[in-house]
Amino acid sequence: QGQLVESGGGLVQAGGSLRLSCAASGRTFSRYHMAWFRQALGKERESVAAISWSGGLTYYADSVKGRFTISRDNAKNTMYLQMNNLKPEDTAVYYCTANFPWPLRAGLLPDYWGQGTQVTVSS
Repeated sequence: QGQLVESGGGLVQAGGSLRLSCAASGRTFSRYHMAWFRQALGKERESVAAISWSGGLTYYADSVKGRFTISRDNAKNTMYLQMNNLKPEDTAVYYCTANFPWPLRAGLLPDYWGQGTQVTVSS
C-alpha cells in the first residue's frame, strides 16, 4: 500500500509564506500525477494545484495562481507546494493526493490521499 505524508503546515500571518511537503512511500509515485487539495471548515473540498508525473505540466486554481507553486522531486519521492502572499481565505487542511487522469477533472478524485496538514492564516 502506498502512503502519503504531508508536513510544513502551521500558523502564519497574512502576506507570509509556507512550504508544504508530501513524502510518498510504498509505491512508485513517480509515475503518478499528483495534486494538492484543501478543505476549509464548513466548505467543500477543492483542488488547489496539480502536477503531471514528469513535472512538465501544472495546473492551478484561479484563487492561487501567481501565489502558489507546485513542484516535485521524483528522485526523493516528494512533492511540494510553495505558498506565498498567503491570505486568510487560504486557511484550510491541505491534502496531498496521487493517481488520477490528466487533466484533473471536477468530481474525479485521486486514488491516494494523505492525512492532511493544517494551514492557518491570520489577518
